[in-house]
Order: sequence, then C-alpha cells, then structure tokens
Amino acid sequence: MPPRARPDSLAGWLARLEQLHPSTIELGLERVQRVKDAMGLVPDFPLIVVGGTNGKGSTCAYLESILGAAGYKTGLYTSPHLLRYNERVRVAGQDASDAELVAEFERIDAARGDTSLTYFEFGTLGAMAQFIDAGVDVAIMEVGLGGRLDAVNVFDADAAIVTSVDLDHQDFLGDTREKIGFEKAGIYRAGRPAVCADPAPPDSLIDHAHAIGADLRCVEQDFDAQRKENGWMFRGRQNVWRDLPLPAMAGSYLMRNAAGALAALETLRSRLPVEEPAIRQGLLAARVPGRFQRIARDPDVILDVAHNPEAARALAATLREQPVAGRTLAVVGMLADKDAAGVFEALRDVVDAWWTCTPDSPRARDAATLAVLLRTHLGAVPVSVQPDVNRALAEARSVAREGDRILAFGSFYTVAAVLNHAATQH
Repeated sequence: MPPRARPDSLAGWLARLEQLHPSTIELGLERVQRVKDAMGLVPDFPLIVVGGTNGKGSTCAYLESILGAAGYKTGLYTSPHLLRYNERVRVAGQDASDAELVAEFERIDAARGDTSLTYFEFGTLGAMAQFIDAGVDVAIMEVGLGGRLDAVNVFDADAAIVTSVDLDHQDFLGDTREKIGFEKAGIYRAGRPAVCADPAPPDSLIDHAHAIGADLRCVEQDFDAQRKENGWMFRGRQNVWRDLPLPAMAGSYLMRNAAGALAALETLRSRLPVEEPAIRQGLLAARVPGRFQRIARDPDVILDVAHNPEAARALAATLREQPVAGRTLAVVGMLADKDAAGVFEALRDVVDAWWTCTPDSPRARDAATLAVLLRTHLGAVPVSVQPDVNRALAEARSVAREGDRILAFGSFYTVAAVLNHAATQH
C-alpha cells in the first residue's frame, strides 16, 4: 500500500480529518483506546473531566482560570470551537499553534495504522498528547457527546463533573433524562470524586455512581452555593469560602457551575492545593465566548449559543435579570435535530419580535421551516425570515429603537457567523 499523503497545514489536516471516517460521530472507545495505547498516552498529572448537557464551557473556564491563578500550568480541551480550531486546545491559557496541532495529528496518523478515527477522536488524542508534551500540571477535558462512549472517556478522570442532565442529542443518548443520565455518569470512576451539579439528578446517575463505588458529591447535599448581598458563599465537605465575588459572566445559574468546579477542586486539594485569593481571581477572570456575550451597544447585541430547552430557560432567566427599557429582538438559527419548540417556549415571555435564519451548516434547519415552528408554538408573534444570520441581524438592527436589545442565538454556527462578520468589519 502506498504511503498516505499528509497535509502540510492545519487547514489541510482538518479537511482530511472530516473525510477519514465514514461518519461524523461514532460513539465507542475500542478504536480510540487502540490508538491511545499505541501512542503510549498515559498522563502523570491530575485529569478533571467535565460532562453534562449544559454548563460544561463555563465550568471548564472556572477550573482553568482558578488553577491558572494558583500558579499551575493548565491544559484545557473543549469543543466545538467558534472561530478557529486552535481554541479547542489550550496550554497555560494560550491557544495551541497550527504547528503544534499539525505535529500531534501527524503522530496520531503514524500510530493508528489501519484504525479509522473520527474528527473528534483525532482531536481528543491530539489534545492529550500535547498536554503530556507540554508538561502541564493539570488537564481539564470537556466531553464532546454523552460521556460513557465519548472519546474523552478513554482517559480515567481523577475527578469528574456532570454539570446538568437534560434532553439533547436524543438520537445518540436516549429520549429520557434517565437514559441520558446513565450516559453522562459513565465518566465517573470507582473510588474517585464524582461531582454532580444538577440539583435534581436522575436516579440512573445516582445509581451508577453508587454501583461502581464512586465518591459521589451532589449539589445542595455535599456542597452548595448561597447568594449573599454582594457575592456568594461556597460550602463543601471540607471548606467554606464566605465572601466570593459573583462570577464575571452573566447568569445566576453560573454560581452553581462555579460551585461544581470548586467541589471538584476541593477533592483534589492534596495534589492541587488552591487558596481563596486564586479562587477570587479566577472567578473574576473567567470568560467563555458566546455565552451571553455582549458585542455591541446602542443597541446592545448579545450572543448566546443556547440550543436546547434547558439552556434557553437559563438564557431567559438572565434576560429577566437584566431588563431593558425597550424590546428584546431575537435572531435565531438552529440545527435540525434540536428541540426548537422547547427553546421557543422557554423564551416566549422575554422576546418581542423574531428573525429566523439558516446557519451555515448542512445540519441546519431552514429559516422558513423554523418560522413555521415558531408561529405554531407561539401564535401571532412578529416573525421575519432571512436566508442567513448576518442579514437577519442587519434587519433587526435597522428596526431597533432606543432602549431595545438584540439577541442572536440558537447554535454555535449562529454565534460564529456574527463573530466572523464582526471581525471583518474592524
């Protein structure tokens, strides 16, 4: 067999990875385990794995920010990215370079032989290889889909966090919270800390954690976050931090995500001690692009990747917490496999007019179809249909009056289109 021609650029590699495997998603650990073993990827640093339906991004950001403030060299792997693939792999707070990513992809390609890997599996192995090469003190890895059969789960977590359990990706994970909870709980390990930040976890998650003998710690039982007048208090099994600053990111639910991060750090205190000044600094510094991100004023333009009902309910709560004098105008673009009806219902009382659009993805739901769904579930609301994200946003801006705000949301693709457009205007 002739040798495989390898690309010489990151763009070339990413294009190749999209074609290497017959399906974009194939859950299962056997193939990625085989290549992991061939590469000898055995981390000698603590690994924190973060799974859940929503809240993974902010939880990872808090962990990276707090541990970085405490002086640790961090590795962070997240997905998907918004503008550049490099965002997915960070060492010491800096995105990986093209050359570093290409070098790891070449290593994986040489080691895999005839084993076929998906785009995400390549990325997961490449991230861990880079963390090992960089000599990080701690790595944080975000689950891509589910947990039990996700490529990240080929590595054993020293502490694992499930942020929330709700309906999403039902085609892969099941159509009930009980089925999805079991999949999420697959990242827990026997005898190791298993944090759950969902205040009402399904029985399947609790039962699995107990069955394998994980050290389960649940919010509102083993740890909690209590809002105070000018901040909040974390209470865990060992620590109480009484005067923490509110997270810089907007949304009251983010306190719970921060508490989940602190609960995991508390379990690792013998290997990664963290003092309160680093916690305070990390909470104030953590940011996640695309999560209630304000990119303009007069009118305010807010971006949010919320794409399922649970995330939409959290978004609606944040909008209510930050009322405006005028209207809220929403630009929405979603993928076809998402529960658009549930998302619209969550935002029914906080959005005054809608613009539907078609995100730039083969999996997108057509703007006209989305508008029909919107009218079916919300009745006679003002709806305008535009072919793409930026035309919808431009039209919303053209009718915005003083005191109005614009929300662009519904998908990573929707948010990325706005950010890309904004970048070309400067």
